[in-house]
Amino acid sequence: MKKLTAISAAFAIATATAQAAPATTNQGATMESSSSLQAVAPALQQYADQRLMGEVWNRPGLSPRDRSVVTLAALIARNQTAEMQQHVSLALDNGVKPGEISEIITHLAFYGGWGNAVDAANITQQVFQARGISAAQLPQAGDKLLPLNEEVEAARATQVAANFGAVSPGVVQYTGEVLFRDLWLRPGLAPRDRSLVTVSALIANGQVAQITYHLNRAMDNGLTQAQASEMLTQLAFYSGWPSVFSAMPVIKEVFEKRPGNQS
Repeated sequence: MKKLTAISAAFAIATATAQAAPATTNQGATMESSSSLQAVAPALQQYADQRLMGEVWNRPGLSPRDRSVVTLAALIARNQTAEMQQHVSLALDNGVKPGEISEIITHLAFYGGWGNAVDAANITQQVFQARGISAAQLPQAGDKLLPLNEEVEAARATQVAANFGAVSPGVVQYTGEVLFRDLWLRPGLAPRDRSLVTVSALIANGQVAQITYHLNRAMDNGLTQAQASEMLTQLAFYSGWPSVFSAMPVIKEVFEKRPGNQS
């Protein structure tokens, strides 16, 4: 637990930076971006209005809440900040709790990069401040962790140590101590949602080597095949078709090898 306190300090720095900046900075940028689309790329504006917001966000296979979780994960992992404030607000409107957004940012420090998480914290703080959401309402560093499945963790740790212990003992050590015995057990984000965030970030960043393990973990944690399929549809628009098509052969193989080929 103590190993995660450093990120709290980083977020504190981000918060201080955000408080010093005008609260309208990113919102203004979002508005300018929208008007720029109409002036520079009218077809893109039409795709955004009719296809993305008009169709994709309303598809039945994934709830608006989950679509917001997937979209935030992609934006944070790729450090695409232009629309981040807009999507943090939309996520709150769609039922994602402030504490869950806090945990998404914390989680993605490890799966999308520390600096990207700090940038996201900076922007999110402006939304929280505007809505009267205080740090006291968010998960704390010392929250009691969820129970650990010792058998599953032992198998994972043994395999990782055998494969990579001689390559980087430090990475192997912190993978166990910080990620799987701490971060993944934080109660502010359900295991299923934590997995959804992880898989979304991996796909968005084109990191296909990690998808098999984490998609299986996601489905073990309750993500259905239908929801995973719609996650891909959402990500195609927010991280691009190439990243999704690069991931689909791996995801197809996971689907085919799942017990009962569940849907």
